[in-house]
Amino acid sequence: MSDGAFKGFGPKAIPFLKALDFHQSREWFLENRDLYETELRDPLGDLVDTLTRRFTEAGLGLRGDRRKSLFRINRDVRFARDKRPYNRHVSAILSPDGSKAVQGVFYIHIGLEGCFAGVAWWQPEAALLLSMRRAIETWPEAFRAMVKSLKKNGLELDAEGAMKRTPRGFEQVTDKDLVAAIRSRHFAVRHAIDADRIHGPDLVDELVDFTVRARPLLDWGRAIEGKLRKD
Repeated sequence: MSDGAFKGFGPKAIPFLKALDFHQSREWFLENRDLYETELRDPLGDLVDTLTRRFTEAGLGLRGDRRKSLFRINRDVRFARDKRPYNRHVSAILSPDGSKAVQGVFYIHIGLEGCFAGVAWWQPEAALLLSMRRAIETWPEAFRAMVKSLKKNGLELDAEGAMKRTPRGFEQVTDKDLVAAIRSRHFAVRHAIDADRIHGPDLVDELVDFTVRARPLLDWGRAIEGKLRKD
């Protein structure tokens, strides 16, 4: 039984994911479930609990729960062409209310595709995304100040998945940096994690440092979200 303090993912964490990806079999997974729980699931729960305490101490407004914050290792294949039953990674979210249903979150991903953390407003609902785009248009200096702060902290907004054309209603925006931002479908920063570092407790300090550095993005989005709720 874990005491809740993150000590690191097990030495067999990545080898387990490689074997699971090779077999992609319910029978194999059930035979090796104990290994999954001790090497991956339980340590991820410990990490969520530990980060919740540390994020609270840092005033970041992010929290999680070892039962609710973790994503399932099983894939939802109902509408997918790829019918493999298991993911190649484990992951979890910490958010303002501890659920997965809100925006402005911290995300942790440990997998064969790589290990990374992110702070994001990821594909926000239409009303919030429109408000973010309007804020960029109306208060460009506030947006640029946020981007400058992130850059000073060694972070840059993720440009992946942006629209190729400017959305309707924003054709009058011509500054290249603002156009690029308005075309974004999400606002996120990412931190790559060395796979060797996932096995020790120092990972917590690394993730707290990253999230503190990403705070300008959280604060910018929260200000817009708060105004939207008032309106």
